[in-house]
Amino acid sequence: MSAQNTPESPKRGRRWAATSARVVVGLAVGAGLVIVGIGAIAAPWPQLTRAAVTVTATPAPDASVVTCAGPLLAIGRTATQAGGLSFAAPQSVLSGVAPVSPSASSTTVTAPGVSGSAGALTFTAPPGSAGRTDLAASGSSSVEAPDLRGLAVSGCRGPLSETWLVGGATTTGSADLVVLSNPGAVPATVQLTVYGGKGGQTAPGGTVVVAPGTQRVVPLAGLLLGEPAPVVRVTATGAPVQATIQTSLTRVLTPGGVEQVGPAPGLAPTVVIPGVVVPTSVPMAAGNTTTVLRMLAPSSAANAKITVTPVGGADVPGDTIPLAAGVPAQVDLSGLTPGTYTIRVDADQPIVGAAWQATGLGQGSDFAWFAAAPAVSGQTVLPVPAGPAPVLAAWNPTDAVQTISLQPASGTPVSLSVPAHGSASAPVVAGTVYTMTASGPVQSAVSFSGAGALSSLTVWPAQAAAATVVVAP
Repeated sequence: MSAQNTPESPKRGRRWAATSARVVVGLAVGAGLVIVGIGAIAAPWPQLTRAAVTVTATPAPDASVVTCAGPLLAIGRTATQAGGLSFAAPQSVLSGVAPVSPSASSTTVTAPGVSGSAGALTFTAPPGSAGRTDLAASGSSSVEAPDLRGLAVSGCRGPLSETWLVGGATTTGSADLVVLSNPGAVPATVQLTVYGGKGGQTAPGGTVVVAPGTQRVVPLAGLLLGEPAPVVRVTATGAPVQATIQTSLTRVLTPGGVEQVGPAPGLAPTVVIPGVVVPTSVPMAAGNTTTVLRMLAPSSAANAKITVTPVGGADVPGDTIPLAAGVPAQVDLSGLTPGTYTIRVDADQPIVGAAWQATGLGQGSDFAWFAAAPAVSGQTVLPVPAGPAPVLAAWNPTDAVQTISLQPASGTPVSLSVPAHGSASAPVVAGTVYTMTASGPVQSAVSFSGAGALSSLTVWPAQAAAATVVVAP
């Protein structure tokens, strides 16, 4: 047996030697690669720097769209339907576009849940040769009924994905309604968050779907009952919406006023409320609350400094008020003498705010909500709807004098010089569309005041051409 195995032994030895040699060579090559790899890691790599490719483009101009609040509504007029909604008074609407621009057409956003109401008007203007058309509209309603009386003036606004509404109440005597309009072509899912004494809350009925081309009305008391100072945040997905609050008040059996509250410009550390009218008819008896400032810091606690400035006069500094996060606060300003004022609030956190003013507390009285105003510069369109004694009041937040010119299509132009960090006012003509040109940023509003009538129209920029955007792949 051993003789048979002997010839194989040298071959095994040669094979083993060859295999061992290959292993040694492999280890050497591997070690060399490791050394080369370590050296490559230690050595500096070549640097390649390339600037990001960007493209600056101007979006194609689209049609300009604004939607009005619509007619005044009443709740509970039908004995068989205590919560039924019905038409109460029409809205007279005035619209206009910038000079040498395509004219606007109107359609109606229907209100299927309101008896007798045709809905709200929507205005659409196609783009012109120079870009998007500047379009603006506003409306006014007046009503005298056993359950509703007063004047309501409001601006027609473009639909928004987020809206802050400062105004109204859900206490005894209030019959307030959140009115949501969807002028678009797809449904909008809207969430209503109401801020009150316990912070922001979304009730089970606070998420609603607004069908395209329709208006949905939600009673505010159904979202948060017994709240004297609510602030409503409206968030829309799927399609933007136009949102307002119709607020009204009844004292015992006497109607005490009506108003349509439009959107705030948005959260900001400084809130400017121009053109707040304190009428001479306000009773000054002790205990009467006729002027109120409402504020909300929704996210963080804040300190808010209040300054009241009469038009053409000097500042009257007020108190600094602590604001709890998410809880609205109200300040009684009823000691103001008759006149027109600008109310400013400077806070260390973003806030929203508005002012409430009543003409009285008895038969034939009315009230108004004066909203914060955005800064407007350059040219915009200002339609002044029907209403008593309209006056434009403007605040200048800059260090230089600003001039405002109002040019009507026909009639007498209006000029206004607004001092630095000061205010000025001038009467305007109801039923007139003005082209307003401001030399620099101003914040302004048109107030309407008469016997038993009070309301306000905040001046917003008209819809302008789309700005350029930078696209980075």
